[in-house]
Amino acid sequence: MATIAPNQLISHIITQGRTRAGARAMLKAIGFTDEDLAKPIIGVASTWIETMPCNIHLRQLAEHVKQGIRAAGATPMEFNTIAISDGVTMGTEGMKASLISREVIADSIELVGRGHMFDAIIALVGCDKTAPGAAMAMARLDVPGLLLYGGTIAPGRFRGKDVDIVSVYEAIGAASAGKISDQELKELEDVAIPGPGACGGQYTANTMALAMEFLGLAAFGTAGTPAADPAKNDVAYRCGELIVRMQREDIRPSRILTRNAFENAIAGVAATGGSTNAVLHLLALAREAGVELTIDDFDPISRRTPLLANLKPLGQYVAMDFNRAGGTSLIAKLLLDAGLMHGSCITASGQTIAEEARKSDSEPDNQVIYSMDKALKPEGGLVILKGNLAPEGAVVKLSGHERTRHQGPARLFDREEDAMSAITGSQIRESDVLIIRYEGPRGGPGMREMLGVTAALVGAGLGQTVALLTDGRFSGGTRGLMVGHVAPEAAVGGPLAYLKDGDTVTIDIEARRIDADLTSSEWTARRAAWSAPDPHYKTGVFGRYAALVSSAAEGAILRTPPFLPEE
Repeated sequence: MATIAPNQLISHIITQGRTRAGARAMLKAIGFTDEDLAKPIIGVASTWIETMPCNIHLRQLAEHVKQGIRAAGATPMEFNTIAISDGVTMGTEGMKASLISREVIADSIELVGRGHMFDAIIALVGCDKTAPGAAMAMARLDVPGLLLYGGTIAPGRFRGKDVDIVSVYEAIGAASAGKISDQELKELEDVAIPGPGACGGQYTANTMALAMEFLGLAAFGTAGTPAADPAKNDVAYRCGELIVRMQREDIRPSRILTRNAFENAIAGVAATGGSTNAVLHLLALAREAGVELTIDDFDPISRRTPLLANLKPLGQYVAMDFNRAGGTSLIAKLLLDAGLMHGSCITASGQTIAEEARKSDSEPDNQVIYSMDKALKPEGGLVILKGNLAPEGAVVKLSGHERTRHQGPARLFDREEDAMSAITGSQIRESDVLIIRYEGPRGGPGMREMLGVTAALVGAGLGQTVALLTDGRFSGGTRGLMVGHVAPEAAVGGPLAYLKDGDTVTIDIEARRIDADLTSSEWTARRAAWSAPDPHYKTGVFGRYAALVSSAAEGAILRTPPFLPEE
């Protein structure tokens, strides 16, 4: 941001003084007054889009945010950015846009913030990449910033049971295996998603919403209110008031995003059985904040953090149940009391996370949220594996019910669609290790999520007898022994590129290893015979992304090329 005098508003560089008459004329054409432009100007970044239920209500929610901003004595200016629906694009070429969108969201919010010199920013987020993308932009801008999550969707009801989007994807596999009819699948499809909000389990959107509260970038207790709950409007209004107070008190991301805050977020994700995507996004955000964090930091934090929440996909309940049972505040209180959280970290309210957690008057019900002495599992679900197939690391999420060791023959697929065809065509056998390669950050490009594949395996009855290994990603809704984020990826010559059908692969969770049974001479020979495939995209946003993206073990961040002297 531009250098300003003490006590001067950043926005006054654009709005005040004789030379800024042209700018004021433009803004008055929209309806702003001199009085409006003299106040702090708060950017309201909305990720509203008409392509998914997750974000469809954010335009309406933004109106309540703006009311709160005006009531607190500041002026809101709303702007939009993009979003990609994981649930809609899953299993198609369109899914490659999802992770790439995180960078576009971050860039676009940063651009508008820098260009219009807002004094603070509040971002309304929903589907998976919008929360980390907005947070990354806030870290770059380092003006007071606040995230407001649009909230979870309500579960659908099908034949007396709660269902969600994962139920639909698993039913696709069941229908392919002849376990249910296409008519039953259609009936489920029609009722699974009853209205606005993000997918209802502890999938990526809800995971990142919780992580943002634990980090301190979102106000405690705001994420848990469901999207369709009338109380969400009041939450939005209060967040509008809060961002103005944050601006006045100069509560910036650089004060909030500390190493201890990231450790708190990892603990919160581990305690609730959160998505493996949190590894990617927290690594990327730490880089933007200048905080030292590596993939190796996740496993020890997860190991010391018990699993306390019985949430889908690992458990039985959805985010609405979690909120009613005490939600983020109760989990924070339990971790704080057990000495598993850094209580002194500052949050958006200006209070410490310990002070926020102590406000919870809930107690564990041992159904949705469990007490420490009755924890569902002594360790969290995030596990980092290494070995000769993943020298930089790979990520797996465990519920505690999976087998901890699997050995079997490799079944190789060079793209997701081929693996899906093999599953739905009943070509996968017990003990197989499905390997989907060339789907990493560069190879995809975009590191597609593979809920369609993993859910089809579960639906076909293979979830407990096969394993899946990929340099792509998994949805937060994935369950079973599924290992993702394998790094380095195949497209850059990572070990997955050298495997052949029938090679023996061993996954050993206790040893934190993932290896292929090949001699060093065989590795050397195969490496020498390998050549990199041509990129799928050489131009446009996909081409630029593939050229600049880093390893998944670094968060799949974009590298800034060095400045070179002109010739």
